[in-house]
Amino acid sequence: MTVAAPNPTISPLERPVTALYGVGPERAAQLGRLEILTVEDLLLHRPRRHEDRSNLRSIAELQLDQAAITHGKIVALGTKWFRKHTKSIFEIILDDGTARLHCRWWNLPYMERYFAVGDDVLVFGKPLGLKPRTIDHPETEVLEGGEENLVHLNRLTPIYPLTEGLPQRWLRSLIWRTLQAFESQIREPWPELTGRLSSGGKTGDPREVQVVKPTTPDTRRLTHNARHSTPDTRCLTLDTPFPTRARAIRMLHFPDTAQQPELARHRLALDEFIELQRRIQLRRRNFETKAQALPCPGDNRFIKPFLGRLGFKLTDAQTAVLRELRKDMCGQHPMRRLLQGDVGSGKTVVAACCALMALESGFSVALMAPTEILAEQHFLNFSNWFHPLALAVELRTGGRKIEDRGRRAEDNQSLLTNHRSPTSAHASRITHHPTLTIGTHTLIETGFAPDNLGLVIIDEQHKFGVAQREQLVRKGRYPHLLVMTATPIPRTLGLTLYGELDVSIITELPPGRGRLQTFVRAADRLPKVWEFMRSQLKAGRQAYVVYPRVEEDGGPKGLKAVTKEFENLRQALAPFRVGLLHGRLRQQEKESVMVAFRANRVQVLLATSLIEVGVDVPNATLMLIENAEQFGLAQLHQLRGRIGRGAQDSICILVAAAKSQQARQRLRVLEDTNDGFRIAEVDLQLRGPGELLGRQQSGLPKFRFGDLAQDLELIKLARELANQLVEPTLK
Repeated sequence: MTVAAPNPTISPLERPVTALYGVGPERAAQLGRLEILTVEDLLLHRPRRHEDRSNLRSIAELQLDQAAITHGKIVALGTKWFRKHTKSIFEIILDDGTARLHCRWWNLPYMERYFAVGDDVLVFGKPLGLKPRTIDHPETEVLEGGEENLVHLNRLTPIYPLTEGLPQRWLRSLIWRTLQAFESQIREPWPELTGRLSSGGKTGDPREVQVVKPTTPDTRRLTHNARHSTPDTRCLTLDTPFPTRARAIRMLHFPDTAQQPELARHRLALDEFIELQRRIQLRRRNFETKAQALPCPGDNRFIKPFLGRLGFKLTDAQTAVLRELRKDMCGQHPMRRLLQGDVGSGKTVVAACCALMALESGFSVALMAPTEILAEQHFLNFSNWFHPLALAVELRTGGRKIEDRGRRAEDNQSLLTNHRSPTSAHASRITHHPTLTIGTHTLIETGFAPDNLGLVIIDEQHKFGVAQREQLVRKGRYPHLLVMTATPIPRTLGLTLYGELDVSIITELPPGRGRLQTFVRAADRLPKVWEFMRSQLKAGRQAYVVYPRVEEDGGPKGLKAVTKEFENLRQALAPFRVGLLHGRLRQQEKESVMVAFRANRVQVLLATSLIEVGVDVPNATLMLIENAEQFGLAQLHQLRGRIGRGAQDSICILVAAAKSQQARQRLRVLEDTNDGFRIAEVDLQLRGPGELLGRQQSGLPKFRFGDLAQDLELIKLARELANQLVEPTLK
C-alpha cells in the first residue's frame, strides 16, 4: 500500500488518516465525523455487524420476512411522485437470471443518483412480498471489479457505521489495505502481562497470547472461552487464550468464523479496561503517598448518647459497616469510601455516627446533597439528633444560611474542653466550634470556607460529577470522604466509576417495616385506582401522585403534567387536601407544602420526580406514578422508596401507557422484586451507562469495545492485571 512520507517523530499508527493513499481533505473530513483521525482510529473503527456473503441466495430463493443477501443487475429504475409532489418512491429492479427483485425507498428521491442501469448491486433485507418480490429500504452496495472475492464477497463481510457521503465499499477497502500495511506495527500495550506464546488449541497458531499471573505460585492462564462463544455469550474461562492485539484487530474486521469478532472485542475491551484500572490505581496510590490522614477516632462522648436516644437498635449490617468506617477514620490514609444501601436501609444514621466521630475529634463536617428538599430533610434530622448534644448544625442552600446551635457557643466550647480529649495531639486544634454544615451545590462555592474540615459526606453521589466531589474535598486538607447512594450501583460501574473508593454495603433493612407491593396497571384502570386511593385516605393514610412533567410544553403527546392535573386531582379527591410540589416553585412554597404534608394537613402530594430523594413521611403508604414508562427502573425504585418507611403495608401503582411488550416487561421487574441491586443491573442492561448516569456524572471514558452492562468478568480481570502494572512503579 502506498502512503505519504512518514513523520519519523511519531508512531506509524499515530499518523493522520491523510497519510493514507486515497484519503484527501474531503474523505478525511467524512472520517472525522466518525471520530477517525489517525491510522489507529481507522483500525479500531468497529463494524456494526458482519454479513455472511459466502452464502448468497438467488432472487428466486428469497423467502417472505427472512433476511437474506442476494445480488443482481439493475434492469430498470426511477422515482414516482404523488400527492402533489409531496411523496415519492424511488425503485430499482434487479435481475439475476432466476427472478426479479424490486427494491424501494420511500421519500428518498436523492437515492437515484447512487445507481445506474447495468450496475451489479448486492442487497440485504427482508422481502415484504413475493408477488412481486419486494424489499423496502434494503442495505445495498454496488459491486465493482477488483477486490470483491477477497474483501467484499465470499466471506464474513464487515458492515461499518457510516456518515453522509462515505460509501461502505470504499471504507471497507481502505481498512483492508491499511491493515495489510500496518498490522506488523501493532504492538502489545502491556508487554509485562504477555506470557509465552501459546499454540491456541490445535491450530498451532503462534499469534495467540497467553495472559498469565506471574506473581502467584499457582500460575494459571487467564483466558477467553472462544470454543463456545457466540455474539450473545460473554464469559471468561481458562480454556482458550486471548489473541494478540494485532490478531484481534484482524479478527474484528475480517474474521474466519462467526465467533472471532466477539473474541476480538473481548481482547480489545480488556486493553481499555486495563488502562482505566491502571489510571484509577495510580491515582489512588499517588494520593495515599501524599495525603496524611486526619486522626478522627472519636471518644464516644457524642455517639454513645446519640445511639441511646435513637429509639431503635442498629442492624447488624449497619454495625459492621460502621466498624469499617471507624477503622478508615483511624487509619494512615484519609478515608475514601462508598456507602451503598437500598432505600430505607439506614445510611443516614451511619453517616451521622461518622460525623460524630469527626466532631468528637475536633473537626468540622460538610454534608452535600443534590436538592434543597433533601438538604432540608437532613437538616431537620441532624438538628433533632444533635440538638441534645449541643452540636452546631448549619444549613446552606441557594445563598441562605440557617443555624441551629442548640446550646450557646460558650456551653458548646465547655462541653468540648471539659471532656476527655481523644488524643493530646489534636487537643490544641479545638480552638473553634466544630460544626456540621449541610447544603447543596452552594458548599462548592468560594463563600463556604469551613474551619478544620475533617469529613466530607456526599449524599446521592450519582447526582454529582466527579469534579464537584473533588472540589468540595479541596475545601479542607485531605479530609475523610464518605460517598453515599441509595441507588444501588451495578458492579461494573462500582469497579470503574467508583474504582478508587472502598465499598461498604448495608445489606439489610431495619426490622418493623411494613410490606411494600408494586402493581403495573394500564391507563384504563385509573378509575379503580382513584377509588382505591380514596379508601386509603379515608383510613387516615397519605399518598403521593407523581407525573413526569411540570407543564405540557410541546413534549410527546399523552404525558401528564402536574400543573394541569392539580385542579383535576383536587376535585376528584375532595374533601382531602392536595399539595403541589415541583422544581419551578419558589423555595418558600416548597417548604410550606412539605411542612403541611409532614403534619398531615395535606393528605396527597402531587409532584414530579423532585421527591425522588429527601422525603420521609412514614404515614404516606400509597404512591401512584403515571406515565411510568417515562422513568428509568432505578428512578422508579427510588420514587417508591418514599413509601414503605413505617410499620404499615404500602402500595405503589405504576400506570403505564406503554404499548410495546418490552416496555411492559421492563416495568414488571418492579412487580417482581424490591431488590435495588437487581433492579440496577437490569436498568444498566436496558439503558446503558450513558443514559443511566449521564456523561457528566459518569466521569468514564468512552469505550470503543468495553460494555459496562456485560463485561463484569473482564473488568475484574483488568483490575487484577492493572495491579501487576502499578505495583512495580511504586517500588
